[in-house]
Amino acid sequence: MGESIIEATILRWSKKPGDKVSTDETILEIATDKVDSEIPSPADGILKEIIYPENTVVEIGKVIAIIETEGDAVQPTPSVMPAQEAIVPSTMEKSGAEIPAYEKLTETIITSPVATSSNFAGQDSRFYSPLVKNMAREEKISAEELAGIPGTGSNGRVTKTDMMQYLQDRNKLGNVSSQPPATVLTSPQKQMESNQIQAAGISLSGQGEIIEMDRMRRLIADHMVMSKQTSPHVTSFVESDVTNMVLWRERNKKKFQEKYGENITFTPLFIEAVVKALKDFPMVNISLNGYQIIKKKDINIGMAAALPSGNLIVPVIKNADMLNLIGLTKNVNDLARRARENKLKPEEIQDGTFTITNVGTFGNIMGTPIINQPQVAILATGTIIKKPAVLETEHGDVIAIRHMMFLSLSYDHRVVDGSLGGAFLKKISDYMEKFDIHREI
Repeated sequence: MGESIIEATILRWSKKPGDKVSTDETILEIATDKVDSEIPSPADGILKEIIYPENTVVEIGKVIAIIETEGDAVQPTPSVMPAQEAIVPSTMEKSGAEIPAYEKLTETIITSPVATSSNFAGQDSRFYSPLVKNMAREEKISAEELAGIPGTGSNGRVTKTDMMQYLQDRNKLGNVSSQPPATVLTSPQKQMESNQIQAAGISLSGQGEIIEMDRMRRLIADHMVMSKQTSPHVTSFVESDVTNMVLWRERNKKKFQEKYGENITFTPLFIEAVVKALKDFPMVNISLNGYQIIKKKDINIGMAAALPSGNLIVPVIKNADMLNLIGLTKNVNDLARRARENKLKPEEIQDGTFTITNVGTFGNIMGTPIINQPQVAILATGTIIKKPAVLETEHGDVIAIRHMMFLSLSYDHRVVDGSLGGAFLKKISDYMEKFDIHREI
């Protein structure tokens, strides 16, 4: 399901036990905090058993259904139960085997108020995901108020984005309760974190406002902390003269739009330079597994994208080294658009081998980005600024106005030393500076 994703909600089963299924035919829909997705069948056969019913939150790695590929001898065993009943695989029920501890934990989660709709029963016929119901509880939204929130999801389902927009609008209108949302401590770790916050001496009085992180922001926070704890970060900087790149784009962007129907930004040009440099320095295109270095054959470039909610997501361009500039442009524009619309598929945010983040979008000249684990390096591109620079010519040095940009590379010092990181960063800059201003489109 991609980095940081640890669970998903089963929204709807498209098939029931006993139904025939074909490879790549949609059999269910799921939702995570990042994307809603249709899941295809991995094989031809008959859906023998559904282990987890709709509206259930399931950890990644768990078996959710059984497909009988023999077909003829299938005896379907429906296992869809009422939401309040414990969820136990029927094979364990029949055998009388002891239920493992992790399955008992699942029972606890399913029968808890978070995972059921009991608090909203009788008020609204719409389905609400556990995430939406959690948000409603934390923000003290009643069942009647929740029923009035317009939903943009499938069949009018209220999504996380809908909730966040509603809360923003409600805050602007001053309808937020003066009491801060109650903090629910569900684990010793959270209790410890709460104690640490109190121990820091943070004052909660006066005009301050308590804002609970949404689930996606919590995942991002955990992922960033984990990355800093895992990798000793080092950041190197170079200033690159991208004048040729800027002039070429200005000269050709209208023609590019007319010919291919795509707006060409600087992002595909940056990705093209990074891909070339990764081919020259393949030991940056790696990941670590303990003391094992895993050298990646594919070059999959992640591009950090800011969402309207303020959160961050990293869609991935697979096999970027196999794409020309047109292909890169189409991929960049498509992924960026669907990221903003919350329409990315799970496979589109995983398997990245290197990440680029454009801090220049916000007018920043440089940054020190945090590595997107399990990768070992990430590039930040700053804003492009006109400034005087010294040029060496055959007639001597001259000062000219050039388009300059800072590049910063954060890398994992366990495997990428300063010499490798610095040389790799300089190679990216060289490819950018040597961009062919007469390049045809």
